[in-house]
Amino acid sequence: MDNKKFTVSSFKESKEQGKKISMLTAYDYSMAKLLDESGVDSILVGDSLGMVMLGYEDTLPVTVEDVIHHTRAVTRGTKNALVVADMPFMSYHLSVEQSVYNAGRMIQEGFAQAVKLEGGEIVAAKVKAIVEAQIPVMGHLGLTPQSVNAFGGFKVQGKSQDQATKILEDALILQDAGAFAIVLECVPEKLAKIITERLSIPTIGIGAGKYCDGQILVVQDMLGMFKDFVPKFVKQYAQTGEIMKNAVKQYREEIQEGAFPAAEHTFMIDDEVLKKLY
Repeated sequence: MDNKKFTVSSFKESKEQGKKISMLTAYDYSMAKLLDESGVDSILVGDSLGMVMLGYEDTLPVTVEDVIHHTRAVTRGTKNALVVADMPFMSYHLSVEQSVYNAGRMIQEGFAQAVKLEGGEIVAAKVKAIVEAQIPVMGHLGLTPQSVNAFGGFKVQGKSQDQATKILEDALILQDAGAFAIVLECVPEKLAKIITERLSIPTIGIGAGKYCDGQILVVQDMLGMFKDFVPKFVKQYAQTGEIMKNAVKQYREEIQEGAFPAAEHTFMIDDEVLKKLY
């Protein structure tokens, strides 16, 4: 396993060398430390924390403060992976100045090394301004969860001629604006392939097929920990949710039976000391 620090430059180098990029989400110190020690290239502190960690129905209620709080925890547990902080809904929608300010907070207060925001041409000026402020930007096209109400739900994007053309155009615009990589979410595999071939920057797929330059999943999804909704594009590499539940059940039973704590979990005191207490 390569223990070299993965950087923004590593993204471009990986694409040029044909080396696939691995990304996962994390929202806390202990999970980030596990992922980092496992050699994952990059960790996203996604606004998906709204659903996975905070129990919201979508990502829209997540605030800048939420993301900064979780990003600080993740960066404390990360040595080698590049940490990207998601810019949540309404944190970059009002103006260029607001966008740069909030991106700066992600770096200065959250200690992230890059930020991610959703949208194409409509956010290009903001991406350019953030990059000019020396903050690396990752783009996000296709199914952009913050636009769930405009899309009418979580639906595959880019299946029609107009949609496919728009996503490709937006990808090129984001590249020109200075983005160092682009997440493609829930777009047809063949469209993702064309976009990946046209761009000089890497594409990171989530439900976008095997031709992207890298892949990202929500770690709770791929570990079988979060079952409120399991998207089609998720492969569950383990059922750790069941392992955790069984462990908790055993813990509860052993408490009720008096099997825990046992002698090996218990501290002792000299009987002579105890006698002086009576």
